[in-house]
Amino acid sequence: MNSVWKQTRSFDATVRLLLVNQLTINLGFYMLMPYLAVHLSTTLALGAWAVGLVLGMRNLSQQGMFLVGGLLADRLGHRPLIIAGCALRTVGFAALAVVDTLPGLLAASAATGLAGALFNPAVRACLAAEAGERRVEAFALFNVFYQTGILLGPVVGLALTAVAFPLTCGVAAALFALLTVLQLRRLPARKGASDAPGATWRQQAGAVLRNRPFWLFAAAMTGSYVLSFQIYLALPLETTRLVGDGAYGTAATSALFVVSGLVALTGQMRITAWCRRTWTPHRCLVAGLALMAAAFLPPALTANAAPAPGSWGAALAMAPLLACAGLLSVATAVLYPFEMDTIVALSGGRWVATHYGLYNTVCGVGITAGNLATGAVLDAGRDAGAAALPWLALALLGAGCATAVAALSRRGNLGVPAEAAAVRA
Repeated sequence: MNSVWKQTRSFDATVRLLLVNQLTINLGFYMLMPYLAVHLSTTLALGAWAVGLVLGMRNLSQQGMFLVGGLLADRLGHRPLIIAGCALRTVGFAALAVVDTLPGLLAASAATGLAGALFNPAVRACLAAEAGERRVEAFALFNVFYQTGILLGPVVGLALTAVAFPLTCGVAAALFALLTVLQLRRLPARKGASDAPGATWRQQAGAVLRNRPFWLFAAAMTGSYVLSFQIYLALPLETTRLVGDGAYGTAATSALFVVSGLVALTGQMRITAWCRRTWTPHRCLVAGLALMAAAFLPPALTANAAPAPGSWGAALAMAPLLACAGLLSVATAVLYPFEMDTIVALSGGRWVATHYGLYNTVCGVGITAGNLATGAVLDAGRDAGAAALPWLALALLGAGCATAVAALSRRGNLGVPAEAAAVRA
């Protein structure tokens, strides 16, 4: 922890603000969203289809508008989009505390999603611009603060929701209101280095959409997001099967997130420093993807186990799942700083926020498709008596991503694109 604080203090006030900003964003989001479905289905007595629609609206409005958020951030500056996103999420979360009709809930959910689409690309582009040559180190710290918010959010939310869910919404809204005011006062109004005076919207979007190396990289990395998302899908489902869905199941599922968060919190900076000393950035990407693939081999060992829920056998069968969660977190720690830095390199320093926005959209679509496929394979594998098959398929996906990124590196497709290099020259 001392190294985290020391390196945080080594950056200027703007970078430190962006780090605290992301921790608070995740704290507010994750104290509320894990408990929203229960509130909708129990307190408001909505049907399952309506709950799914409300939750899906948030995801659709966020993933679908990431590119727009990036386009706006590059044209208007990072600061207005970060502030607008935080203000809009304040409104969305406050509305969730009071509205009880389906149209109102859909509007509030759409507002929270659109807010993320506005500030997400802008925050990352702003951090890249402010950190300069220290981008990798800055993004490593960013992941520490990001994961800390995810770790603390559900714990705080559980305590608040035990009193009343509207209280959780109110506190989350207050956090975003505080962020909005803080950034109005402290975040400098500087244009990004990617701005191109006189460029039209079509030229801006076209420059990004024609960036073939960027598209290849995004496609190769999409699988990593499908794999990392399994801590929310495959691992909890397998935990419930092994331990049950009562108090033991809840505690065991929570342990997955605790392990994941603690690895990032305590190991990120050491992992990044070791990787920078040992490998090139592109080799770090390949190594992280290979480790992500290996993370899914331990669960295959216990896929056919059928211990009695709550027994010692069930507790022992959790070990491979905890190992998977820990390895996924280590792999993410290896990948994330170099992944974010590679996107800046592939943009050539032009329209960085737009590239981040489009990258998030591509990966979001991949997560949706990947989750549908993973769920189908999990069911099919167990029905066919080949319960290890889904885990092996996930491992093969990771190996395929590692192979694809290695091939892009060998062909020189992970550097500054020729068009951008010509502009900069």
